[in-house]
Amino acid sequence: MANTTEFKVDWSGRSFTYSDEEVSTVVKVMTEADPMTKGKYLKAFEQDFARYNGSPHAFGVTSCTNALDLAAILSEIGAGDEVIVPAHTFCASAIPFGKTGAKLVWGDIDPDTRVISAESIRKNITDKTKVIVVVHLYGLMADMDPIMALAKEHGCLVVEDCAQAIGAEYKGRKAGSIGDFGTFSFHCQKNLTTVGEGGVLTVNSDEMAAKVSGLRHNGCRPWDYEREDYWVPAMSTVDIDIDGVWPHNFPMTEVQAALGSKVLERLDGMNDERRARGNKLREAVKDYPELSFQTVSPDNKHVYHLLSAKYDGSKYGKTSLDFLRVMAYEHKIKTVVQYYPLYRYPLFQKMGFGDADCPNTDAFYDNMISLPFHHWMSDEDFQYVIDCTLDTLKKMRG
Repeated sequence: MANTTEFKVDWSGRSFTYSDEEVSTVVKVMTEADPMTKGKYLKAFEQDFARYNGSPHAFGVTSCTNALDLAAILSEIGAGDEVIVPAHTFCASAIPFGKTGAKLVWGDIDPDTRVISAESIRKNITDKTKVIVVVHLYGLMADMDPIMALAKEHGCLVVEDCAQAIGAEYKGRKAGSIGDFGTFSFHCQKNLTTVGEGGVLTVNSDEMAAKVSGLRHNGCRPWDYEREDYWVPAMSTVDIDIDGVWPHNFPMTEVQAALGSKVLERLDGMNDERRARGNKLREAVKDYPELSFQTVSPDNKHVYHLLSAKYDGSKYGKTSLDFLRVMAYEHKIKTVVQYYPLYRYPLFQKMGFGDADCPNTDAFYDNMISLPFHHWMSDEDFQYVIDCTLDTLKKMRG
């Protein structure tokens, strides 16, 4: 049935539409850039991003997953070490750390904010814990001060997965500027996207930042001595940045970088529009507490990458599946369920990480809905989503 449904409001794989100026920028760089990668536009974008984010170092990469790969490598973890990762997130938050040979330890989410908390981390931390991965999910940052205090107490590195939270703030500081590393996604569904893919790694340590360029690009670097002829013995050398660690090839293209700088100029404005819409829908359904959204404290600025909620219709003998069916088949709105708890996936079970004690994660996933929320949705379609959400809630009450 779902395969044949024609939706009036579909779930879009495209976050926003590019402006004429952004399209012109891409064409210009396609036509004129030399080289087409690792050139002046990448350098400019990295500077623009670091300045925007309040981070000392920013490195453009091909995806957030690759940024997480680099963070895992720079953390220098392996067998015998433990990494705490929230179980409610996209699989890419965990895979790079699993690849190191370290043990993945699943952290639960807070039932109200639906992101990981210091309380959950404290329950899982041991003397083997080396890294804490904090995922700022749906556009909301975790409560970072107690997490950072806990990490300092136990000597752990903190990786902020900001794939869904570019521009989000906590006590005036942007996502990815507080932990040791920040990782960002420019996938086509994110609040900032660079022609389908791309990402950034932010690094707070000067020492660790010095290792990124080589790790990101096959160990390539200039020779460390003056040469009489620039071609002797070759244009560049290849070396290692961490003993025993092979480098990768992750740099983003000049087109992506130039586009990133241009979109960055209007990112806050688009985030403001997302926030206004999110708050409008939340206000519209405030008399239906069975549909609850993330709790946002005064310390946080939510950027509403997605509009997810928990539906608890037990009082009326209804479930989130009933809600989803009405939205999809009666109203033709493609509302979805996201982020299967990672320990339920065959991949993590087969890799030995199928055990977890995450009741809040289970309770949220088993009752969640996520409404279509792309930035380019028309005002008319968004109002239709609001109206149909209200109608569905009324139907669920009988």
